[in-house]
Amino acid sequence: MTTLTVWFDGGCPLCRREIALMRRLAPPGAIRFVDADDEGGGACPVDRADLLARFHALEDGRMVSGAAAFAAMWRAIPRLRPLGLAARHPLVLAGLERLYLAFLRVRPRLQRLAVRLERGAAA
Repeated sequence: MTTLTVWFDGGCPLCRREIALMRRLAPPGAIRFVDADDEGGGACPVDRADLLARFHALEDGRMVSGAAAFAAMWRAIPRLRPLGLAARHPLVLAGLERLYLAFLRVRPRLQRLAVRLERGAAA
């Protein structure tokens, strides 16, 4: 059985929402989610700044980041497993990584929007 640990930025409203969705979709115990915003980051072997800058996962003892980390998480979720398996193909993974890098460029703006939406919902 695959063991999977996923680190996420608990201080990021986008990340919190995405991880909440993944928790609902994943079978119980399939993924260990660790909030990297907590002190220590769950003893992640990656520098905290790097951990918060990119999505990271530990799949069967192998650290992956970016699109490969998303693909590892998708493989653990039955509905998303076909996409995660397709990402094992180098060309598919390369395409997903390019999309992920493009997302990282717009992420700060999306985070600001999500914060405004959270504040508006709380009011």
